[in-house]
Amino acid sequence: MPLLVVSVSVVLLVVLIIKFKLETFSALLLISLLVGVALGIPLANVPQVIISGMAEQLGDLALIIACGSMIGKLLADAGGSYVIANRLIGRFGKAKMQLAVVLASAIIGFALFFEVGLVVLIPIIFEIARELKIPLAKLALPMGATLNTMHGLLPPHPAPTALAEIVGVNVGNVILVGIVVAIPTILISGPLWNTVLQHFFPGMYRYQIRLNGFDADEKSPSQQTLPHFSISLLTTMMPVILIGFLTVFRQFTHLSWRATSLVNFLADPDVAMLMSLLFAIYTMGKKQQRTMSQITHSLNKGIKQVALVVFLTGAGGAFKAVLEQGGVATYISSLFEGINFSPIVAGWLIAALMHVCLGSSTVAALTSASLMGPLIVQTSADPVLVVLAIGVGSIFGDNVTDAGFWMVKEYFNFSVKETFLSWTTTTVMIAVAGLGTILLLDML
Repeated sequence: MPLLVVSVSVVLLVVLIIKFKLETFSALLLISLLVGVALGIPLANVPQVIISGMAEQLGDLALIIACGSMIGKLLADAGGSYVIANRLIGRFGKAKMQLAVVLASAIIGFALFFEVGLVVLIPIIFEIARELKIPLAKLALPMGATLNTMHGLLPPHPAPTALAEIVGVNVGNVILVGIVVAIPTILISGPLWNTVLQHFFPGMYRYQIRLNGFDADEKSPSQQTLPHFSISLLTTMMPVILIGFLTVFRQFTHLSWRATSLVNFLADPDVAMLMSLLFAIYTMGKKQQRTMSQITHSLNKGIKQVALVVFLTGAGGAFKAVLEQGGVATYISSLFEGINFSPIVAGWLIAALMHVCLGSSTVAALTSASLMGPLIVQTSADPVLVVLAIGVGSIFGDNVTDAGFWMVKEYFNFSVKETFLSWTTTTVMIAVAGLGTILLLDML
């Protein structure tokens, strides 16, 4: 019954948006109310569950999305993203640009959450696509596939780090084997699958002259006032430096409790993004001789361009919350009690089903790991491969229950239907290609 409710609710949501043209935010809230009632949540509690779900989702992402968007707008208005785009174009050329984007996304995605990496990279990806006069999706989808793969497979991201601890394996081994799994997974789900999508759905691959929130009539900065490549790159990479370097530093060094507290504070994604924004205000504002009114204009535009993204993200959190409170996770867990086949495949299946229904990769991964623990002990399965299988399984089938789905829809300028055709299928390919690679390693 719970799985039927989930399936019907997703179909009804798509029909409301596509067939009846209901505004997406309103449709999500309406479906959340109906699903809450259908799953047996007491009527008096449904509104509070929805409010709590929105608050929890936005508490994690609102500041990150806002700061990332303002940094991106400052970079664009000062010409920093143009400088980085031109350097990459000159170094790799149009023919190899997808691979250049994948490489850059892998480096940034090693340290940054998927959502953070998305808001940091999208202005640069857009600038490259505009300069080369190619569709944004041609570069944006491989970028998203790379960021999502890194997020699901490699520590220090939350899910794989927690999985390693639950299963009891060395984090370093997860990183090393995870990189081996990530390389073919990224290439298959990124550039290769992107080529297939463009062949069958060419309408999604549109050339865009503007990104959401970037006015088409805004003047480009003068060539004489463009920032240097090094300072533009440093501004873009500042969140990576703060979060990534400090996280690695924290894991591999022994510090006093005072020093540990300071490092934890600075490495927190919210704090790191705020510090990066202040740095960008200086490097892409004051240092470029821009007035405070010009800087403020850029910051205001950056906030406005992601207003809808933030609201949709919150509504997605409300939908996810009613599914969790309605007992969907408990029901799925009960389906897999007493399973007697490979922990690698079983862990992947549970995580995939959890993610499709609940929209949270972390919840999907941790639930799967808790069920797989006894089975790993009983079999000879490699626990590192089980951790990685659960990680890629938790990426499977990104849809309306996940905040990432709505962020991709808005940033990539897709319709809901196009987001299903492009992004949902891309996450399916990540999960399938990752599982295939893991099973090949298990046979060696």
